[in-house]
Amino acid sequence: MAQKIRVLIVDDSAVIRKLLEKIFSSSPDMEVVGTASDPYIARDKLVALKPDVMTLDVEMPRMDGISFLEKVMQHFPTRTIIFSSLAKTGSETYLRALEAGAIEIMEKPSIDVSQGLESLSQTILEKVRVVAKARINPIKKVVSPSGPVAKSTPTSLARTTHQLIAVASSTGGTEALKVFLSGMPADIPGTLVVQHMPPGFTKSFADNLNNMFPFEVKEAVDGDQVVPGRVLIAPGNYHMEITRSGAFYYVKLHQGPALHSVRPAADYLMKSVAKFVGKNALGVVLTGMGKDGAEGLLEMKNAGAYTVAQNEETCVVYGMPAAAVALGAADKVLPLDKIAGDLLHQVQVRNAA
Repeated sequence: MAQKIRVLIVDDSAVIRKLLEKIFSSSPDMEVVGTASDPYIARDKLVALKPDVMTLDVEMPRMDGISFLEKVMQHFPTRTIIFSSLAKTGSETYLRALEAGAIEIMEKPSIDVSQGLESLSQTILEKVRVVAKARINPIKKVVSPSGPVAKSTPTSLARTTHQLIAVASSTGGTEALKVFLSGMPADIPGTLVVQHMPPGFTKSFADNLNNMFPFEVKEAVDGDQVVPGRVLIAPGNYHMEITRSGAFYYVKLHQGPALHSVRPAADYLMKSVAKFVGKNALGVVLTGMGKDGAEGLLEMKNAGAYTVAQNEETCVVYGMPAAAVALGAADKVLPLDKIAGDLLHQVQVRNAA
């Protein structure tokens, strides 16, 4: 018989602890090994109980959840889901939690908590199952600079290439994207990114990245031009596609139906890239749960694009890349820190051809 997923619940609300305990206990593949009302009690229980997954609130007495998580990941790495009222704490908290090492983040219902949690129970259980299989800290963190980075004007690469990069990422992707982008020059080919994130958080994420790198990173706006030296991130709750007008590429945003239960979905982007950019494109599927991006990457490959999937060893969750590999959509499967260099080499080879 398979081992049960052992969960530790950390929340200062007795009501939430009870409700979560009821949800986890109702699932035959999980057991609650302990609960804690603050980080100090949680610390002792982590050491004694060694749970597979910890659910963690952010706003707690004596120490906030993110400061606690930073200490946990340093001394006693544990797969963690942040379970918090993000509506109150906002996007900075969301990004800090991911940087600190949270694998998944869920927002607590703000009204009628017990009814809200009941309706979310299947989602909560599914997320715990995924997080229980995730790798902890498979990648080296890219440290944000203390001040904004100087932007430089794109150089010769910009003038000689119309090549574009399309990227799909999800769970573990916010940190993986930093590693990927840190390998890129100021004249990065025009790059389009679909990172699964809730609405309201993609702008802060893009601004954060913009302060880290010598090229422009921004949340995409309908009609934005795709040019070298620019990275466009799909806004939460909007699909992003590419379209062509004369010699130029532009993005269009829309709220078509969710695909694979997500909006934005990378398949929308990649299928449009296959259609309009064809062999001048490069496609990448990074860490994430589910299978978004696999079919789109295959269409890109069939249209002559060069395609890469992140390897299992460096993924937090090897779902999306695994689906792409299973379809035969990837020309290469590479460790995260090798992907940028490989793509740049392909860009140069293709320019010379």
